[in-house]
Amino acid sequence: MRDTLGLTGLVGVALLILAVGLLTVYDPVIGGGIALLLAGLGLIAKGVADSAMRIFGLK
Repeated sequence: MRDTLGLTGLVGVALLILAVGLLTVYDPVIGGGIALLLAGLGLIAKGVADSAMRIFGLK
């Protein structure tokens, strides 16, 4: 996974998980909502990347 994301990407993912975990400790409903929001944004980004790759004939 380090080859794909790089060290900066892995640190970013770790910070994201830490932040959602910290929010969930204080308020589980807010933490769950933020986790769903981030998952949705990830799916949107994946869809945009897949679409761009198809346009350029890479997929």
